[in-house]
Amino acid sequence: MAEERRESRKRQKGNRFTRGAKRMLSLFLSLTVIGILLGGLTLLYLRSQALPAVTVSQNSQILDMQGNLIDTFHSGQNREVVSLSEVSPYLIQAVLSVEDRRFYSHLGIDPKGLARAAVQDIKTMSMEQGASTLTQQLARNLYLSHDRTWSRKIKEAFYALHLEMRLSKDDILEQYLNQVYFGHSTYGVQAAAKMFFGKDAKDLDLAEAAMMAGVPKGAKYYSPYLNMQNAKDRQKVILNAMAEEGIITPEQAEAAHREALTIVPRQTNTVSEAPYFQEYVKNVVLDKLNMTEDQYEAGGLKIYTTLDLRAQKIAEEAVAAEIPADSELQAALIAIDPRNGYIKAMVGGKDFKENQFNRVFATTRQPGSAFKPLIYLAALSENVSPLTTYKSEPTVFTYDQGRKTYSPSNYDNIYDNTDIDMRRAIMKSDNIYAVSTIMAVTPEKTVDMARRLGITAPLSALPSLALGTSPVSPFEMASVYGVLANGGVRAEPMAVIRVEDHAGRVLYEAKPVESSVIHPAYTYVLTNLMQSVFEEGGTGYRVSDLMKRPVAGKTGTTNYDAWMVGYTPELSTAVWVGYDKDKTIGKLDQRKAAPIFAAFTERTLETVPPKLFPVPEGVVNVYIDPVTGKLANDGCPNSRMEAFVEGTEPTEYCAPAQNASSQKDAEGKKQEGSWWKDLKRWWNE
Repeated sequence: MAEERRESRKRQKGNRFTRGAKRMLSLFLSLTVIGILLGGLTLLYLRSQALPAVTVSQNSQILDMQGNLIDTFHSGQNREVVSLSEVSPYLIQAVLSVEDRRFYSHLGIDPKGLARAAVQDIKTMSMEQGASTLTQQLARNLYLSHDRTWSRKIKEAFYALHLEMRLSKDDILEQYLNQVYFGHSTYGVQAAAKMFFGKDAKDLDLAEAAMMAGVPKGAKYYSPYLNMQNAKDRQKVILNAMAEEGIITPEQAEAAHREALTIVPRQTNTVSEAPYFQEYVKNVVLDKLNMTEDQYEAGGLKIYTTLDLRAQKIAEEAVAAEIPADSELQAALIAIDPRNGYIKAMVGGKDFKENQFNRVFATTRQPGSAFKPLIYLAALSENVSPLTTYKSEPTVFTYDQGRKTYSPSNYDNIYDNTDIDMRRAIMKSDNIYAVSTIMAVTPEKTVDMARRLGITAPLSALPSLALGTSPVSPFEMASVYGVLANGGVRAEPMAVIRVEDHAGRVLYEAKPVESSVIHPAYTYVLTNLMQSVFEEGGTGYRVSDLMKRPVAGKTGTTNYDAWMVGYTPELSTAVWVGYDKDKTIGKLDQRKAAPIFAAFTERTLETVPPKLFPVPEGVVNVYIDPVTGKLANDGCPNSRMEAFVEGTEPTEYCAPAQNASSQKDAEGKKQEGSWWKDLKRWWNE
């Protein structure tokens, strides 16, 4: 009896499982049928609808800080439409290999690629993997923005299905090849082939086709005009993909990669205002708003910048006056308002039409003696007195615990052969004094000071750093000197103030970043010393007659570079002169940087009244005897006023005073060291 009950319970349990399985199967089949019906209805609906109208592009504008128009990016695009039969088979195969290998087999969406991208996006919690087919890319280019959102991806998929239902595969591929963007305002393979190689798209060989097919991935990274190494690396990826598919052999891929390509110089009908600055602004906006070049140029944007068109014109004229158009000599100029970080002028070379490389950001140029103020600032911050002396004579320095030596020399082997102080060393650009100072302060502390001031380039903590042997860019040098001009406060350089869309909505607005990096007393004392560069005997004296206002600065010279970096309270400017190629610079060319700086600074500020550098708290101005380095009185008549960080000034007099009144006068002079004395001193000079 018990056995029968157990068998009955087993049968009931089995019946419940069978009934549950049947219900689940029924539900699955029902959902499948409903899904098929909905999918069919969707396809029928798409089939019955016309393709949407293509979005019309609008001109974008770039303006200077006063709202003056710098340039308009015309929506008239560089494009020539061709049929599929007029495109090189190599280019078609290269595009399909790298962009969409299953183009002719999918229905506009590639399930396998979509699944792989979805898994990767879930792992990284991002939307970096697009998995877009050519049809999806065409749909995006025609109808949608490039925002990385799920809603945009869903719309893109529907538009891709719509295109697949209305057009043949060849029609879709043909439209894609005529729509794809290659940078430099150029759309479509025909216009791009003419731009890069000076030939029709149908005549491209394997190497040319593979390089061109790589550009749309990111024109600012893979354009051979902007980065040939990146373009070659991308070309190799595409050739390898073609070899993997059996379209070409590995030997053909290797031969094509080795082929030396002739890139046609980039043609521009007219050079607009501030072309190097415009290119810089474009990269800033593309990065800040994560948009494409075509959206930037034809999205109806208004880009308000920090540029001063008047200053820009003066900068270009100053460079042109010193740099011959028919020589290989090049120049760069960058000017920054130290009070807010606004970039006021930028000249990246003498001819943008000839060469678009922006030398303002070149990180391969040694600043030479223009780097020395950073060493002296590090020394002053350690309470080293400006009256500290070292002997200007050939000297062998030991370092690395005595295991290594360094033997610098002065320019043209000219030495004072006596003890000199910091003012004299800066005025004459004495190398022995600079290395003596960095050895006393340590190269490590100098590197730390450079980092605080804003230099990010690699710096070698060696004695030779004192002579500017570690390359930095003119942009960094102008920014660093701007901290000196602004009393130790660093205002992060900026070029873009605000970006608005075609409807006036603000897409981006800059937030000024300021930070106090060093006490203003130290920067003022250094500024006071650096004004000596433009006094008689200083390395910048030859242009002093052009300067009508207080200016501090420093020259710099290497075998390949000439620099003049300087500032007023309103403007910090770096000028570099040299050759792009590994070619030494002659003595005549070395003298061109200073006149460019002087002409630009004075003409730009000619409507601004001359201003003294403000004297901050913690500075003491006293008269000293240059011979003894002690306080001056009537017993030492050849005195000069010197600025000190409070507590580092001398306390003893050079000689006993001849009478009590003169002693009192000397003490009065010490306390009278103020802006008024500086003003009278400057006026007399």
